[in-house]
Amino acid sequence: MTDAALIGAVDAPNLHVMSYNIRRRLPHLNPISPDRWERRRGLLKRQLAVEQPAVLGVQEALPDQALFVLAALGPRYRFVGRGRESDGSGEGCPLFYDADRVQLLDWNQQALSDTPDVPGSATWGNRVPRVIVSATFRDLSTTRELVVINTHLDHQFHASRARSASAIRRLMLRSKRPAIAMGDFNTDAGTAPHAALTADGKVVDTWVVGDRRSESWGTFPNYRQPQHGRKRIDWILATPAVEVLAAAINVSTFDGAWPSDHTPVHAIVRVRSS
Repeated sequence: MTDAALIGAVDAPNLHVMSYNIRRRLPHLNPISPDRWERRRGLLKRQLAVEQPAVLGVQEALPDQALFVLAALGPRYRFVGRGRESDGSGEGCPLFYDADRVQLLDWNQQALSDTPDVPGSATWGNRVPRVIVSATFRDLSTTRELVVINTHLDHQFHASRARSASAIRRLMLRSKRPAIAMGDFNTDAGTAPHAALTADGKVVDTWVVGDRRSESWGTFPNYRQPQHGRKRIDWILATPAVEVLAAAINVSTFDGAWPSDHTPVHAIVRVRSS
């Protein structure tokens, strides 16, 4: 039986963008734990092979996991981003892209801190470094340019999430290009960081403004049965110059098992003509 995509590849000028916390590999787990990377990696490969997004933001990827995602996506794909520690090791937020659909023009990784250009820095109360990876792409079908940001906000400290939300908003609006920000924000939609990003309409939540939506699931089922109306902590945000055609939360499992403790989230978008 062939695996079915929730979205899959879409035709130009539309772009399929996807955000996915793939869950870092942990040692010393129970052999039957659904969290074991050895149990999940094949499921993740199946999922990515059918979804084929034009741009994918991944969170919690250790360096070898990032290389695994690249191989799972196929030979058209490239990625940018490194681990969040000062030496480039540790969890990362890499951005993967289909080089047949978009051209990479520039990219940057910075710390979410008062010293963003210092790798591994953390000054907003969070105990572990948090980063953003940003890239500027040119859509090869339309030549329109798009900034994409990928991040993973802190899981413990509200102050860190609030400062991070402000930094992401500034980056989205500063470029003057259409922009998307995606990631695991570790807080529900409607909380203060989400409001700080979207309150005035200069940044919108693709889930809210999409012309079509999937069913509304919580995005952190933690290997359990997905539930309607639970916290939506994984978002894809956009500036209004990005037209949102559809948004989806993907609760697909494979042989009854989950590829990750999070669900991937998707949007079909089109960069508006200027």
